[in-house]
Amino acid sequence: MRLADQLQFSLQLFLRQKFRTLMALLAVSIGVMSVLLLTGLSEGARQFVLQEFSLLGKDTLIMLPGRKETQGGLPPLTGESARDLTLEDAAALSRMPEVEYTVPLIAGLTEAYAGGLNRELIVLGSNERLLELRGLALQQGRNLPAGSDQISSPVALIGAEVAQELFPNQNPLGQWLRLADRRFRITGILEPSGVSLGTDMSNAVIIPIQASQQLFNSPGLFRLLIKLYSDDQLKTVQPAMLNLIASRHAGEPDVTLVTQDALLATFDKILGVLTSAVVGIAAISLLVAGVLIMNITLISVTQRTAEIGLLKALGAAENTVLGLFLLEAALLALAGALLGVLFAIGLLTLGHLSWPTLPLQIPLWALLSAVSVALGVALLFAWLPSRRAARMDPVNALRGANSAH
Repeated sequence: MRLADQLQFSLQLFLRQKFRTLMALLAVSIGVMSVLLLTGLSEGARQFVLQEFSLLGKDTLIMLPGRKETQGGLPPLTGESARDLTLEDAAALSRMPEVEYTVPLIAGLTEAYAGGLNRELIVLGSNERLLELRGLALQQGRNLPAGSDQISSPVALIGAEVAQELFPNQNPLGQWLRLADRRFRITGILEPSGVSLGTDMSNAVIIPIQASQQLFNSPGLFRLLIKLYSDDQLKTVQPAMLNLIASRHAGEPDVTLVTQDALLATFDKILGVLTSAVVGIAAISLLVAGVLIMNITLISVTQRTAEIGLLKALGAAENTVLGLFLLEAALLALAGALLGVLFAIGLLTLGHLSWPTLPLQIPLWALLSAVSVALGVALLFAWLPSRRAARMDPVNALRGANSAH
């Protein structure tokens, strides 16, 4: 029996059994779509995180208060430790020959007021080097003054959305912005840049680090970013930095140094495990689709007993009958998988249009794996009823009895 005849035979069957065919297609397509959607979302989140942290550059170190080795687990997220990381520590580190500059950070939320309007804003305390290190640009105005980590100037940079909401239909430059009980003169407006390292800079205010210490009554730094002249110095400079901090902190190196590569490797590992877990959960739906295809094949064998008997009476071998039913299962699986791929691509495209910063895409390995698994599951579950059909006795089959010998 030629392949063209088998395909025509299967197509006629699908048209006769439209409802069952539709159910099988839906089951397979939903299974494949689930796998691809979850994989695309997980991979998109992974790429987003890696992309965000790669903004710092390989020649940048992050110093956090608290020591991972002594506290256990991940470095502290709140910046709390037995001894604060201070501006004096930052100044001492900046004097090291390998260090180009340091960028201290203090972050917090506070109410902002301007012209009778108010809203809650993210306030970042830092120095003039923050824009350079984070790849931020000014839309208008000028940066924080040089040496702003040494003086408490009442100046501020605001995000584009802050400018629109608190200063509608007017130029914010030179105007006053009140943060809690302190006033700041606006000297610059940031270019819209979306979310950067977890902070929406369009809704943020940047003020000098000493002003933020007074605003939040926080002498300790939240983080310290350290820019080196070259990433070739990473391995040698880290022990020297820890020794320097230990000498300033009563002999205790109570800080944690994190490199970009360490951050990326950690997040890559965590997100990789999460991706595998969600794909495994979604793959269960493919097993459900396989069970449905097996049931449909079994019903088809029962209803087509006479046809099977006629085929075998005309000389069709067992392998021919087996191949005919397996071909039908494969066609259903491939068609359903194709629909699932199209649905997944469509939904991920809509998601990317809604959140342009999230790189939602289906990895090639996931696409090939989902289609292959769908095909394999369909053939595996259809094999038992197909083998039963292939081993039927032609005489009994013509009589309507579906017993196999």
